[in-house]
This record gives sequence, structure tokens and C-alpha cells, in this order.
Amino acid sequence: MRRALIVVVAAGVLLAGAAPAAPPEYPVTFIKVDELRVLLDRGTKADIIDVRNWDAYVDSHIHGARSMPLRAVPDRAPEISKTGLVVFY
Repeated sequence: MRRALIVVVAAGVLLAGAAPAAPPEYPVTFIKVDELRVLLDRGTKADIIDVRNWDAYVDSHIHGARSMPLRAVPDRAPEISKTGLVVFY
């Protein structure tokens, strides 16, 4: 019992001292689906990336979106536009 208490207290100290997540390197803006639709209807070019699993992508994805599972984003970052609108969902 005492050993378990020590482990719980030690874990709490470690978690309390953990650094908060760093802010994103680039500005992040959240938009709604209808806002994206307006932009696309106006001819705005967008790199639309579906970060869900493959089955969810195949089942229903935004026309023109490409699949890039969330876990693959860091390795595939060079494929993502650096100058235009990028939408992750």
C-alpha cells in the first residue's frame, strides 16, 4: 500500500512539472464547413487533408481532399503547402 502511494505521488509530481504544449509554429484558425464551402466556391485553392483513418476517408471525405493519417503528418509535412490555405479535418 505504501509503495503504491509513493508511485502515485511521484507520478503526480512529474505530471505537475510537465511543460505545457508548445503553441503551433504557424497561426491556426478554426473554420466551419460552410465557411470552407464559401471559400472553395469563390475559387480559393486549398490543400485539404483528411487526417482520419483510411476506412473513414474512403467512407466519406471532402471532394478533393487527400488522406494523410494524423500519425503520418510529421513525416509527410514536406508535402503540405507552405503558402496557401491548408485545412486539416
